[in-house]
Amino acid sequence: MSLSKLLCSAKPATPAKHERRKKARPGELLAAALDLFVEKGFAASTAEEVARRAGVSKGTLFLYFASKEELFKAVVRENISGRFSEWNAEFDSFEGSTPDMLRYCMKMWWERLGNSKASGITKLMLSEAENFPELAAFYQHEVIQPAHNLIRRILQRGVDRGEFVPIDMKYGVYTVLAPMLFLQILMRSKAACFDDSEASQVVPEEFLAVQVQTILDGLRVRPPSPTPTQGHPSL
Repeated sequence: MSLSKLLCSAKPATPAKHERRKKARPGELLAAALDLFVEKGFAASTAEEVARRAGVSKGTLFLYFASKEELFKAVVRENISGRFSEWNAEFDSFEGSTPDMLRYCMKMWWERLGNSKASGITKLMLSEAENFPELAAFYQHEVIQPAHNLIRRILQRGVDRGEFVPIDMKYGVYTVLAPMLFLQILMRSKAACFDDSEASQVVPEEFLAVQVQTILDGLRVRPPSPTPTQGHPSL
């Protein structure tokens, strides 16, 4: 056998085009499903539409996901809940002050999730959870509880380090979540809830900076005020 033939035979086989396409299909289906769920809502989106947008048949979709509900769960895990291990690892390795950690948390939330298409899932759940109790329970377990736990860890870190005053953690978590939830709703409901001039004035990064500073102003431990020195009575 010639050297050229030996070299050719030694090259690893290139995966067939249809094999590469097959491996990419789950991601393509999840992307199509996210688009439709955010655009139309869960109830109004059909498996046929998801498959069509992904360029496959409905039968192919069901080879990967047993139902539309399972597809939705996979979308949530891919875009939100599957990232909590990463976010908790960042908490464990963070070396700065807790005020800096809270600023970082809200900034990164906006850049990685709040400003992404996946943030539309929050609005979807607010409007449709009551009609889909199984999905609501799933979202509670996969997203809401881990988010609360992470924020509680941040606040407790500040209390333990003497940087924050002790607070009721249950309500402290909502204090942090409230501006994030408001911003998500605002950015996805401008036409319905706000006139153009009002909504256009909100710059997300500036809004979050003001909110986190307001929260920190309430949480910070302040040095005790000096005891006033009692003066001598006039003679």
